[in-house]
Amino acid sequence: MLSEFDLIKQYFARPRAGRATLGIGDDCALLTPAPGLQTAISSDMLVEGRHFFAGADARKLGHKSLAVNLSDLAAMGARPVAFTLALALPAAERGWLAGFADGLFALADAHGCELIGGDTTKGPLNICITVFGELAPGEALRRAAARAGDDIWISGTLGDARLALAGYRAELALDAASLEQAAARMHTPTPRLALGTALARAGLAHAAIDISDGLTGDLGHILAASRVGATLDVDALPAGPALARQPLELRRRFTAAGGDDYELCFTAPAGARAAILALAAGAATPVTRVGRIDAAPGLRLVDGAARPLDLQLEGFDHFKS
Repeated sequence: MLSEFDLIKQYFARPRAGRATLGIGDDCALLTPAPGLQTAISSDMLVEGRHFFAGADARKLGHKSLAVNLSDLAAMGARPVAFTLALALPAAERGWLAGFADGLFALADAHGCELIGGDTTKGPLNICITVFGELAPGEALRRAAARAGDDIWISGTLGDARLALAGYRAELALDAASLEQAAARMHTPTPRLALGTALARAGLAHAAIDISDGLTGDLGHILAASRVGATLDVDALPAGPALARQPLELRRRFTAAGGDDYELCFTAPAGARAAILALAAGAATPVTRVGRIDAAPGLRLVDGAARPLDLQLEGFDHFKS
């Protein structure tokens, strides 16, 4: 049977040097900030039965555990540096640990993000990652910076993760190919770091947030923090390829409030449209303009002809069933 320290040494300690002045193996890790840069910090917890199904693929779970944290850095425009991992396990199963570590480190290595410490214990499966990034002072994309007249932009596509959840829950019937296509977005989201850091460096975007709990809810955080309102063209929302084959009413609900997308929603001046499209192309990330920020408070949903929509939408809430 693996001990706690054997588990760490075999699956999570890595020999190569990284950015940390002192990494795994002591009471604390030591990170030395790069001169003239600020540190961005974010934590996310994934709990079995709440954020993922029991028996979820370990490699995909390793990827997603880090991806949701990297998505927070992307929303602020920060570059990844390091992360810690706190892991509660019902049992130290070698096969599960190998798969989880493979998925975790494949994504970490792709973004130069080093594991520098954490904790392990026995208990219900629970994964908590704290990620550290860096950016120049004044670059951070904050929720409180949207301005009336700004365009609202979305990266990538929305709704396929929610479609997969509906398929798993038997809320609707999906053919195997559609479920597999949608599930890829649910289990292995892509943190939009190239786009987020490019927007921050260029100073083109005013406010940004990552879409984790559904677009209307997360956009609402920007509106509340910035003390503005918005008009959102629901029919302009880019549906994922699996969701795009579904009826219009379902596309509207799942793109507007599906959750688990981990795309970026950001606002920018209307005069920056060409520059944003060019920047997004350089970051190899598609973007879509889907609305505008208004001075009047509230969120107004309209269709493609600018007619008001009365949609009953509810994003993800961690304390609701």
